[in-house]
Amino acid sequence: MITGPPRSGKTTLVMKLLESIPPARTAGFYTEEIKEHGARKGFSLIGLSGQRSILSHVDFKGPRRVGKYKVDIEGFNRFLEGIHFDEAEVVVMDEIGKMEVMSTSFRELITKLMASGKTVIATIALKGDSFIEGIKKTPGARLFTLRPENRGALLDEIKTLIEDP
Repeated sequence: MITGPPRSGKTTLVMKLLESIPPARTAGFYTEEIKEHGARKGFSLIGLSGQRSILSHVDFKGPRRVGKYKVDIEGFNRFLEGIHFDEAEVVVMDEIGKMEVMSTSFRELITKLMASGKTVIATIALKGDSFIEGIKKTPGARLFTLRPENRGALLDEIKTLIEDP
């Protein structure tokens, strides 16, 4: 699992890791900011097989929110149902964060995947609730903290672990 402060390059590191893994071995998703006129308005979900959804947006209606963003848990759950995690050797989760863990289905999925023996590449919130902190302490999990000075070395170290678990 890769942690670090917001905007530290966690997603970029995951994308670079994916370049070295045959797509047929992977399943999962990554996140992208939604920007309008240069301002961040929300977050999109992009499946490794091309499916897309919106996780959160300032203009969404509903009670679930993180900061200024309202979170579409039902849409997130539908998005996850379309990803074939069981068929993958390597699972990518970008990110295990405050918005995502609002979903009970996502919590159950993460717990199952962490116990599955699959290689799970995940970004995870630097600070989080007891669930997030518990995932970081899962037996066998390795936690890497991304900092500007260790980006290259961390990329190489994680690549080696993926290639030679």
